[in-house]
Amino acid sequence: MENLVSRLRLAGIRFAHLIAVLFGVSFLVYLLLDLLPGDTAEVIVASSANPTEDAVEEIRKQLGLDQPLLVRFFGWFGNALQGDLGMSFRTGQAVTEAIAERLPVTLQLLLMAEVVSLAIAIPLAIAAAKRRDAMFDKVTAVFAFGLQSIPNFVVALVSIVIFSVMLGWLPAIGFVPMNEGLWENIKSLIIPTLALSAGLIPLYMRVLRNEMIRVLQEDFILVARSQGLKSRTVLFRYALKPSLPTLVTVVGINIGTLIGGTIIIELISGLPGIGTLLYAAINNRDYVLVQGVILFVAAAYVVANFLVDIFYTILDPRVEA
Repeated sequence: MENLVSRLRLAGIRFAHLIAVLFGVSFLVYLLLDLLPGDTAEVIVASSANPTEDAVEEIRKQLGLDQPLLVRFFGWFGNALQGDLGMSFRTGQAVTEAIAERLPVTLQLLLMAEVVSLAIAIPLAIAAAKRRDAMFDKVTAVFAFGLQSIPNFVVALVSIVIFSVMLGWLPAIGFVPMNEGLWENIKSLIIPTLALSAGLIPLYMRVLRNEMIRVLQEDFILVARSQGLKSRTVLFRYALKPSLPTLVTVVGINIGTLIGGTIIIELISGLPGIGTLLYAAINNRDYVLVQGVILFVAAAYVVANFLVDIFYTILDPRVEA
């Protein structure tokens, strides 16, 4: 009972931190409009079909630029809490609707990249930890170093040349929705997945390998081995689980890195995801849409890290507030 109360108190403290961070991030994102050089309303109207002074005043009123900063922010923040991030000035579409249309593509890409990365990294890390300082360990270390030194956009371009141009196995660009065929959908995401996974596999592999080597030197491992347990049992039942919390933390932290990486990969592969939406909004100077997408990405990153913290406490009961 006392342990449960302690866990609930820890979750409450971290949830309070989550709210505080989300509020701070929201304020910084909203400041984007005020930090831009010149008059934001004039910049928006300058590229429109009707660049008149009346149009500038109308935009200024819609954005609330005629009001004090804090009044504008709390009005915008209150709307954001209700799911209203404003309307795109270029398309007239609600920002939340635009994000909802593009989100499934990015989520599927992120999920596939994480699954592929972990599916490759975990077995390699376990094998390397078991054969510490042996030839296999040294070869995987060189492989990890080489793979991590290659930018993901280079991996994407090389993969397109090999698998699309030379072999013709995979489409070079474009996205096929799942309702048009599961295999065709997966094929359209294989190259982007490989590009994103290239930087994650060596990182996850090194983290888990080092953590497992540390755990394998603990006293309880020596006790398990002294009881005559098989090496496979010791590795998977006694060494792997205590090593996972660190890997889970790294996976959570890398969600933000992955989201940033998807922008370039989505552009190269022609995927209609959040990254291309943000890129188009910046090019079109659609500041309301830019604000909304950045806030959504920042909030997703903060929430993901909160969930990782909670999951960490489940995996490692020693963590206390």
